[in-house]
Amino acid sequence: MKFLLDTQLLLWAAYVPERIPETARALIEDIRNEMAFSPASIWEVVIKRGLNRPDFTIDPRRLRRGLIDNGYIELPITSEHALAVSNLPPLHKDPFDRMLVAQALTEGLPLLTADATLAEYPGDVRLV
Repeated sequence: MKFLLDTQLLLWAAYVPERIPETARALIEDIRNEMAFSPASIWEVVIKRGLNRPDFTIDPRRLRRGLIDNGYIELPITSEHALAVSNLPPLHKDPFDRMLVAQALTEGLPLLTADATLAEYPGDVRLV
């Protein structure tokens, strides 16, 4: 099965794997599963790193390279994904997270997240 990971899980997978919840770890480590990431997550790291947020000190280029090197698939953002954002209820104000939900819904992929608010969206958004 193919899964889309939210930004927080991607950061944990890349730099602090011990923080990944067991539910997510089991899915990530299962060789039958494919893990995907969104350019929205890389963009989020770029923006928040530029704002000097202490929780976003990671080099986004290294993050992307590491994800690709570890078999993660980059899920391109399309105009269909952008349009799908307009159909989402206003549960979450973070535009990066809203794009992740829109991509997951449009592509029929489960979105894995550790964010309880994000998990309230319709569709297969899984709190891990």
